[in-house]
Amino acid sequence: MAELSEFKLHPGDVAPTFALPGTDGRVHRIEEFAKEPLLLVVWWCNHCPYVQAWENRMVAIGGKYGPRGVGMVLINANDAVAYPDDRMEMMARRAEEHAYPFPYLRDESQEIARAYGALVTPHAMLFDRERRLIFQGRIDDNHEHPEAVYHPYLEAALDAALVGQPVAPAELPVLGCSVKWRA
Repeated sequence: MAELSEFKLHPGDVAPTFALPGTDGRVHRIEEFAKEPLLLVVWWCNHCPYVQAWENRMVAIGGKYGPRGVGMVLINANDAVAYPDDRMEMMARRAEEHAYPFPYLRDESQEIARAYGALVTPHAMLFDRERRLIFQGRIDDNHEHPEAVYHPYLEAALDAALVGQPVAPAELPVLGCSVKWRA
């Protein structure tokens, strides 16, 4: 688990810009989400058991909140040489198999992950209309048992932000596999 003291960005900080290739063959830029009142960036990968456990819930969140004006991207910055399941072609296969309703992007240089301070996969970061951070943390409180979730942290943050309410808590420790940095 990565603690709050390890976060690089904090509430009120502006989202770093990005232009990254997606599994759909397009380059996606932060500017393409300018019309959406919220932007959700989730650090993701293919091989992590935490990501796999939360994957169906993340797809459901995409289906539920995308139509409500939430721009969403998943970004994989893992070292794909050391972790071949995280290569772009494997990402494309996974996005298709699980019908991702959001772009799945590759940060090969790891520069964007470093700018955001990505710590683990998954690491969710929610930004408001001005692209200031309003929430970062876990998707919910039980990655292993979706039926036993008591605190749907990310959905609560999205619901509050969509109606103009403050998001509380704004930060939670993240739980997942460490980002696999290149040597």
